[in-house]
Amino acid sequence: MKKIILIIRATLFWVGFALSTVLVGLVTPFIYFLPPETCYKILVPWTSFNIWWLKLSCGVDYKIKGLENIDPENNGIILANHQSTWETLLIPSIFPPISWVLKKELFRIPFFGWALSRVKPIAIDRNAGSSAVDQVKTNGKQRLDEGNWVCIFPEGTRVKPGHSERYKLGGAILAEYCARKSDDGNGYPVYPLAHNAGECWPRHSYIKYPGTISVSIGKPFSVKGLDVATINEKVKSWIESEIEKMPPAVKS
Repeated sequence: MKKIILIIRATLFWVGFALSTVLVGLVTPFIYFLPPETCYKILVPWTSFNIWWLKLSCGVDYKIKGLENIDPENNGIILANHQSTWETLLIPSIFPPISWVLKKELFRIPFFGWALSRVKPIAIDRNAGSSAVDQVKTNGKQRLDEGNWVCIFPEGTRVKPGHSERYKLGGAILAEYCARKSDDGNGYPVYPLAHNAGECWPRHSYIKYPGTISVSIGKPFSVKGLDVATINEKVKSWIESEIEKMPPAVKS
């Protein structure tokens, strides 16, 4: 009976998610030629709605520690762990305008992909090797110089809670590159972010489990004088340490 209830609640969520996505999709052609900043303001409420609808339909709540660490006047590079789709909905709702590093294949998705293309993403070809890294560096710095934030998941894919994945260097390379290219050597700060969303919204799971997701936003740190490996390890250590301290999202 418990599983049936979970399936019914998940179905309610997916219906609301689908309907809201269709609605945004219908709006997309009309905003295609608007400035990216305007498009972002129009599209981001979709993420906030689905975070709210998930709480209402499936009982998935969240709590955030470290909101005071976000300085709207000091844009930077957000490096977060990746467990679920959930964090891709939350992050845009709590940070100023973000440029995501994402697969260029996503642009092929009708309506959704078109909307993504209008909010200054950094689209890469994962099979491009070193040229993909160059895209992250040059396009990432350009977005940061324009005032956007940049968000990267160093793991590169969603990772099951309790499992560890090697952190890819793209985010750290971008941070070091920006520092090297800046006059004072500071570049842009790195904002580490940790969460345990995968416990409530597991990868490839239809069911969403009621609980309270913990999100922790670290104090931004300067990468001045740090090499790529050191930046990457600092982020990885902080995220893993924060996750270990988080209470279980789903009560047994």
